[in-house]
Amino acid sequence: QVQLVESGGGSVQAGGSLRLSCAASGYTETRKRTAWFRQAPGKEREGVAAIYRRGGNAIYADSVKGRFTISQDNAQNVVYLQMNSLRPEDTAMYYCAAVPDSIMTTARGTFESAEYIYWGQGTQVTVSS
Repeated sequence: QVQLVESGGGSVQAGGSLRLSCAASGYTETRKRTAWFRQAPGKEREGVAAIYRRGGNAIYADSVKGRFTISQDNAQNVVYLQMNSLRPEDTAMYYCAAVPDSIMTTARGTFESAEYIYWGQGTQVTVSS
């Protein structure tokens, strides 16, 4: 059974940084793509960054480009999200999600929740002004 466990969330002031980690275990097939989503109270879940296991191609939402960096350690099955220049509007629960090779995906669906099979429980990020 695949498990994704997020860590690294916390409370910071605007302009600060945090690094989130998503540790995966139980994979029986190759992970294709991992993404970070976030959901603030009263708002829809949105994708912020994704990375392909093969090649390391990274994709970012416009709202975080230039501030967030997604990276991975394939040997350890960990995906990171380095968040710099944090803003109060970045406050949300952050979730890690992954999809395996056997599942057909599309580039257009990179930030579509429905394309992801495995989800973590989330880690809270709070940015104060």
